[in-house]
Amino acid sequence: MAEQHTPRSLIVTLYGAYGRESAGPFAVAELIRLLGAVGVDAPSVRSSVSRLKRRGLLVPQRTEAGAAGYALSADARQLLDDGDERIFGRRAALLSDGWVLAVFSVPEAERHKRHLLRSRLGRLGFGTAAPGVWIAPARFHEETRHTLRRLQLDPYVDLFRGEHLGFAATAEAVGRWWDLAGVAKQHEEFLDAHGPVLRAWESRGETPAEEAYRDYLLALDSWRRLPYADPGLPAELLPAGWPGGRSAAVFSGLHERLRDAGAGYVRPDGT
Repeated sequence: MAEQHTPRSLIVTLYGAYGRESAGPFAVAELIRLLGAVGVDAPSVRSSVSRLKRRGLLVPQRTEAGAAGYALSADARQLLDDGDERIFGRRAALLSDGWVLAVFSVPEAERHKRHLLRSRLGRLGFGTAAPGVWIAPARFHEETRHTLRRLQLDPYVDLFRGEHLGFAATAEAVGRWWDLAGVAKQHEEFLDAHGPVLRAWESRGETPAEEAYRDYLLALDSWRRLPYADPGLPAELLPAGWPGGRSAAVFSGLHERLRDAGAGYVRPDGT
C-alpha cells in the first residue's frame, strides 16, 4: 500500500526537521517552494498552514526581509522537543525501568473528553491494561505530563509508576495491552518504502541538496509516527524476529546521510 503524506503532516515534519534552528520563521513563499518539492500544491500549503494556525501550532511572524511568514508556537516547540527523544534518540526500554500507569475518570457530562483522553494516550504509545487504565514504559512519564497539561486533560488523570507483578507473564500481558502484530506491520511497511531508498543512496557518492531534502522529509514524515505506535518495549517481551530494530537502522542511515545535506536546499543562504 502506498504511503500517505498529508500536507499538514509534511509541514509539521518540515518545521520539526529544519524550523527550530534557524534565525527566523519560514516565509509563506518558502513553505510553498519546500512543500512543492514533495508534491504539495500552493493552495494545499496555504489551507494547511491556516489549520495549523487555528490549532495554535503556528504563529504569524514576519521574516527579517519583512515577508509574511510563520514560526512555531511555544506549545509546538514543546511538542517537537518531547518527540525528539523518541524519534532521534530511540532506545528500547529495560524491564528494570518499570512502567507508567495513567488512570483516568471522566464525568458522564464531559464524556467527549474521555474519547480525547483515550485517543491521546494511544498516540503517546500507551497500551490498554483495563478500562480506564493505560500503561507505557516509564520513560514516557514527562512527555505524558506535558501533553495532558497542554490539552487541559490533567485534572482527569492520575499517573503512577510501578512494576508488573503478575499473574500472567509480562510477555503474555503485553500482547493484550498492545496490538503488536499491527505495530510490526507498520515497521515492515516503512522498510518496504524506505529500505530501497537507503540502499540507493549508499551506492552513490554525491548527495545533491534537493534530492536529499525530498527523500529525508518523506522518510521522517513516515518514521516519526512509528515511535508513538511502537512503545519500544524490552526485547525480551517482543515476538521473535521483531522488525523494529531494522526499521530504526534504516531511518538512522537516512538521517545521517541526508539531513544535513537537505538543509542546503531548505536554507540556501545558510540561515
